[in-house]
Amino acid sequence: MTELIISVSGLRGVVGDTLTPAVAMRYAAAFAESLPAGPIVTGYDGRASGPMMVAAVETALMASGRRVLSLGPAATPTIGVVVSNLRAAGGVQVSASHNPAEYNGIKLFSGAGRVIPASDGVRVQERFQDQAWQPAAGVAGRARAVTVAAEAHVERILPLVDLARIRAKRFRVLLDANHGAGAVIGARLLERLGCVTRVLGAEPTGDFLHTPEPTAENLAGVLGAVREFGADVGFCQDPDADRLAVIDHTGRYLGEELTLGLCVDHELRRRTGPVVTNCSTSRVTEDLCKKYGAPFTRSAVGEANVVDQMLRTGAVLGGEGNGGVIHPAVCLVRDSMIGMALVLDAMAARDAPVGELADRLPQYSIHKAKAAVPPAKIAAALDRLEAHFGQAEADRMDGLRLDWPDGRWLLVRASNTEPIVRIIAEAATADAAKSLCEEAAATCQTA
Repeated sequence: MTELIISVSGLRGVVGDTLTPAVAMRYAAAFAESLPAGPIVTGYDGRASGPMMVAAVETALMASGRRVLSLGPAATPTIGVVVSNLRAAGGVQVSASHNPAEYNGIKLFSGAGRVIPASDGVRVQERFQDQAWQPAAGVAGRARAVTVAAEAHVERILPLVDLARIRAKRFRVLLDANHGAGAVIGARLLERLGCVTRVLGAEPTGDFLHTPEPTAENLAGVLGAVREFGADVGFCQDPDADRLAVIDHTGRYLGEELTLGLCVDHELRRRTGPVVTNCSTSRVTEDLCKKYGAPFTRSAVGEANVVDQMLRTGAVLGGEGNGGVIHPAVCLVRDSMIGMALVLDAMAARDAPVGELADRLPQYSIHKAKAAVPPAKIAAALDRLEAHFGQAEADRMDGLRLDWPDGRWLLVRASNTEPIVRIIAEAATADAAKSLCEEAAATCQTA
């Protein structure tokens, strides 16, 4: 990594290289300067560099005259819950999400308990890049620990499911918290739901048992553990617990893409309302909305964009295909905990194993690829793609998305960090999706 990755919602880098305590302090001070009066909630995702980085953030906030409400290791959605519960001015989560242990980052929350909108993020970024921050003389805020954060989060979730019905099933659940922040709340939630639970990586130490991103390859060892425990379901979180992958009782990886589909299917059976996903998420959710007569819309990629669209449409549920479920009654943040609760509620309500519920969903295959395209040539590459696939419906909301009447779709977007385009396709079969990606890559790279 040669430079810090900065987006509208935060930043990310390698600790001690591109991301240092000094950088974190300057960024936190820029954020504090953008907020109205009030305290700021902080937390970190459990990784080993978290205490050092959150200390730098909190120092800068206090040096900016702010009161700090410190959660310690906490899931990212828990930050959102506490910000809104305590009516804080904003929040800062120290997290690199699914990135390897050497990374860390900072995610910013508005007073609404959501990742800050893009317009606010741009202003913070400009302040960060323009200022050489120094603490103000004679200014000193204070910090205090908040110890009820996890319980507050659980209490928002429980009224949204049939608690008695789930408890009666006494589900056996294997939770792979992987020594991340999900360990703080995940086991507590499952206990309240009456589950018999085994937790892998139960302490938020950041000593990851496997590569953090909850993909099939990284969870190979967890698949067997689900079978050995005799679990009804396996739940796997990323370090900050905003993403959820699901494993069925046979040890089959159902993945992250189906997490949202399982939750949407269950929610729309109970009530009909608008649903939002980003434009890189499986069309399973769109098909479900058609089935239940629910309005469906897409947003640009990015959690903040999904939330913006959810607020515009009054959505009952939203999310992304990376296993991120957003339930507005809990918080406007991707949340693996509400994902677990809704999946268990669906299993109890329909008296069916999670694998069977997944098999009843619309079936598609997704393939992902990338192609080397210099930034100056990306616009022309997208134009070539649109002309090449002239029979498809084109959308330029975020890069180029192409949709075919038979259900296939293709999305090509420029990377924010590399001179490449990222390509994702979905089709009825794995071969068809891969072929679409390969054809797109070849077309993008045509001189």
